[in-house]
Amino acid sequence: MHLLVDNRLSEFHAELELLSEQEASTSYVSYPINLERQLMVGSYDEVLKAGSHVPDPSYTFFMENLLQTVRDSIAECVEVSYKTMKIADAMTMMKFDSTDQLQEYIEENREDWIVEGDTLCFQPPLTGSKASDIPSMDLISQSLSYATELERIV
Repeated sequence: MHLLVDNRLSEFHAELELLSEQEASTSYVSYPINLERQLMVGSYDEVLKAGSHVPDPSYTFFMENLLQTVRDSIAECVEVSYKTMKIADAMTMMKFDSTDQLQEYIEENREDWIVEGDTLCFQPPLTGSKASDIPSMDLISQSLSYATELERIV
């Protein structure tokens, strides 16, 4: 469960490989396996619903932390997919009960989000370098200089 909460899915899979079929079929192990499958396909609602029927009370701690991981994943997708979004829509998508909870999340985790009235504005993602930004003539000159020096040495 700890690996799922930290979103370290490749390590989770590596640990699963070490289990026998009998070990993997127990309810304590099959529960995180099912959660991982739902995370992989993006069924975040199913992951959150699974929190209501944990196989052991000790899993509740992990499920509360997994909610934060799910919210972070949703937030990353939202900020790339939208330029702006209504706060009510963001609350629904990110499973917050109140605007205060969403505001607190933004202050703690998403300082680049801007709240304007009842709308969230996301900063545009940084664009890659353009071809004109690369100092190609300088690089060619430097490469030729290195080649010349290397030829002199040899």
